[in-house]
Amino acid sequence: MRMEEDEPLRSLMFLMTYLLLKRWRDISNANAQRRTEIQRRIRHRQYFFQRQRRMLLMMIAGGIRSNVQIRTRPWTTTASTDWWERVVMTEFQPPDWLDKFRMSRETFFYLCDKLRPRLTRQDTTFRLALPVEKRVAVALWRLASNVEYRTISALFGVGKSTVCRCVRDMCHAIVALLSSIYLRPPSGQELHDSAQHCLSSWGFPHCVAAIATLHTAIITPSNNASDYANPAGWLSVLSQVVVNGSGQFWDVCASFPGGTDPADILQNSSLWATAAEGGLSPSPLPMFTGRPLRYVILGEACYPLQSWLMKAYPEEGGRRGRKATLTEPQCLFNQQLRRALRAPEETLLRLRARWQCLSKRNDCGLDVVPTMILACCILHNMCESHGDAFMEAWQAEVVEAESPQPSHRQLVAASADQSPAEEVRELFCQYFEQQTS
Repeated sequence: MRMEEDEPLRSLMFLMTYLLLKRWRDISNANAQRRTEIQRRIRHRQYFFQRQRRMLLMMIAGGIRSNVQIRTRPWTTTASTDWWERVVMTEFQPPDWLDKFRMSRETFFYLCDKLRPRLTRQDTTFRLALPVEKRVAVALWRLASNVEYRTISALFGVGKSTVCRCVRDMCHAIVALLSSIYLRPPSGQELHDSAQHCLSSWGFPHCVAAIATLHTAIITPSNNASDYANPAGWLSVLSQVVVNGSGQFWDVCASFPGGTDPADILQNSSLWATAAEGGLSPSPLPMFTGRPLRYVILGEACYPLQSWLMKAYPEEGGRRGRKATLTEPQCLFNQQLRRALRAPEETLLRLRARWQCLSKRNDCGLDVVPTMILACCILHNMCESHGDAFMEAWQAEVVEAESPQPSHRQLVAASADQSPAEEVRELFCQYFEQQTS
């Protein structure tokens, strides 16, 4: 009976304990919320006080700026240096300009003047903008040597982000401002001059240019990495280039994954449409072996045969790769064409030797690499046009590069081949046979 009487009392005690604990928890949560709100208001007030203080300082600085020289580090987070002003601008000799910037002093300042409208930046209250000459020097050093960012940062007194920004801005400015000068379709007189160069230098008549491929090694992209694996197995961006008889580039198509078929790039390029419409020959048509014939360009075995695109006769045929039987004139044609195709290979070697960011793995993003390739081709044409010297020691560095150029699969039978193209190729065979007889 005693236990039955204590049961209601025990339940009441449990209920009172629960209510007290709940009340204590609610009070604790309320206190915590009040402290959080107070801290938030304090931070909010401090933020506005600091903002008002900065605005006041900016107004004061703007009022006395004309009388006070503000000491700031121009767009950098590292210690400044006088290496650019003291060494480069006053002590560099002509070989030093070639070694570091891959061009003469005169060409360097010509380039700066051309890019000034796009590269000029305004000073701000707290930062001084880099001069155009220094921005161009930073970018050229990066393109020419592909050295580490910290080395350039230490020399020029700029941060890594500034180096990246200088390279990106200069490449975009070169493509925007200099393409119409140094990378444009040839005129009628230029076609005639190039044909003369190809005959005297390459030994191939009635030819104005050669088409070739360039692979630029890249870091592993975030998407579709397998598409960028080239025939040699490493990741690259594939570019299609057209080289004239003077060793300069007429047309460049960049930004294709390394695994793309070169024939697909050609058939989807503006060069294909221009050549198909007769844009590679002046009017009236020049004469060859007593008949009017359009100028031709030379290509590797991976391209389709066209009336304006000559490639070698296939030396292997059939599924088992048996050696094809070629006539003596056909063998002579292949020999002359292979000799002529060494010229664009040497031009690409000079390009990669002068701008070694194209011969080693490029650590820039895929949004920058195509523009960088175009900019390097334009700079190559500019240096060649200005007669800047080329140092043979640069080629030794390319030979030791990490990524040798891969070879592409021979296109034996292609639906894009033209039957009239066989007649044109036969004319060249007859020409070379007559020259040897």
